[in-house]
Amino acid sequence: MPEDSPRNPATIADNVGDNVGDVAGMSADLFGSFAESTCAALVISSDTLVGYNGVDGAMGCNQYLSVLFYPLVLIALGIIICLIISTLSTHIMKVETKTKIESTLKVQLIGSTIVLLGVTYLACIFSYPSQFKLLSNSKDILEPYIPYLCSIFGLISGMIIAAFTEYVTSHAYSPVRGLAATCKAGPASNVTLGLALGYMSTFVPAIFIALTAFAANSYMGYYGVALSALGMLSNLPLSLAIDGYGPISDNAGGIA
Repeated sequence: MPEDSPRNPATIADNVGDNVGDVAGMSADLFGSFAESTCAALVISSDTLVGYNGVDGAMGCNQYLSVLFYPLVLIALGIIICLIISTLSTHIMKVETKTKIESTLKVQLIGSTIVLLGVTYLACIFSYPSQFKLLSNSKDILEPYIPYLCSIFGLISGMIIAAFTEYVTSHAYSPVRGLAATCKAGPASNVTLGLALGYMSTFVPAIFIALTAFAANSYMGYYGVALSALGMLSNLPLSLAIDGYGPISDNAGGIA
């Protein structure tokens, strides 16, 4: 009996599992990270940032609502940009052959990152006062470009991590091709190299997450780390759509 035969009850369970586990489960996990990072930035900003009175050199007690709303503005703009960029695959770069699938998905991710670089800067300019301070460090006078840097640290790191993830998981590159070639020698070499490749795949994400956290913390403390996390998740809707392509296609193929 073929693996995907409709006479096999496990086939239906497999198709349901694609949706429940790979799509709904992954969406819930990423949305949880999205919401948690937003709440963390809101909580930290509520008692971390104050306005700065540059006339007499005194630290004012002004709480700018625009500053408190910046985490929400950032993720809202990210959702809007992702919706606009997603039209590339439906109206401009229409996928008519299999060879165009990967390039189209890649262009969407890169395009959303480039657009968000500019949009995030505008959001910082309109959200933050010209000068402000952190309560934890009353010496340094900050300007809007500082939170912008923290945000794009996460945005750029997220893109690099996504690119490296594609490198170690796509059959178009040598790691997966080499792993597939070892299957000819037997299961032992396949398991050994596969485990080594899995360990190696975590190296670049760990390094860039650590560098991003260190750089953001050196500029704005924990608040900077929260902003970098939001920057890394700002194009999450598009990343989630790309991740969902695989299981959705697999499910459609199984049903067909």
